[in-house]
Amino acid sequence: MEWRVIGRLESGQTQRSVADTVGVARSVVARLWNRFQETGNVRCRPGAGRPRTTTSTDDRYIQLTARRNRTENATQLQRQLLLATGQRMSSQTVRNWLHEGELYARRPMVCIPLTPRHRVARRRWAAEHRDWEQHDWSQVLFTDESRFSLEGSTRRILVWRDRGTRNNPAFVRERSQYKIAGWIVWGGISIGGRTDLHIIRNGTLTGRRYADEILRHHVIPYAGAIRDSFVFQDDNARPHRARLMENMLEAETIQRVEWPACSPDLNPIEHVWDMLGRRIAA
Repeated sequence: MEWRVIGRLESGQTQRSVADTVGVARSVVARLWNRFQETGNVRCRPGAGRPRTTTSTDDRYIQLTARRNRTENATQLQRQLLLATGQRMSSQTVRNWLHEGELYARRPMVCIPLTPRHRVARRRWAAEHRDWEQHDWSQVLFTDESRFSLEGSTRRILVWRDRGTRNNPAFVRERSQYKIAGWIVWGGISIGGRTDLHIIRNGTLTGRRYADEILRHHVIPYAGAIRDSFVFQDDNARPHRARLMENMLEAETIQRVEWPACSPDLNPIEHVWDMLGRRIAA
């Protein structure tokens, strides 16, 4: 990392731009540059600072172990080193040497498992709508439900990975929807507005409840404001596709956009749920 910083500075980049690109504080870049100007090297002078407590072999062992066991935390890696070599090291030292090897603890990207059939349907849907312009999308009310827990999750899983590898399938964690207890909340957004949030209380969401509590009290009034050009979006959950729902939408002459299965990431309301979830967690 140090020589990359020096190389960018010598090519004419500013310290601020180098710090942003490499992902370190500007003070680190300035310190490296000053050291290089004074000594011609980027390493600390011999004898400067606290003596190392590990050998280069220990450091390589830590980095190799982290690459083989991506989800183990620094404390677990510390114990493995102790068992394997008898070398004692603080968990912070473990982190320091993993960072030296360009390994950083990051939360893995989460996705829903997709079958080949799901992928084909998603691609076909994208091709059918690739020519839609802002005016077309402005007529759509995007809706969905999400589950929130006031208790939150006490188990935060991190993975050790290199920079720029967030989308690597090895670091992506698959999950199914709705595996935690909590409140189910429905909402809808469009380019020009939004609905009120609706909490699904006392039991599960059925086709009848979806029609009475959500369609009748939120979607139909919203459609009346936009009029004939209104387009309704929801996913393929069982309550959304009940015959009762189909009949009600047909009676109200509400157009519904077809939606590929297992595609919450295509729905912009996911950004709203993410923001709301962060606020609840805070």
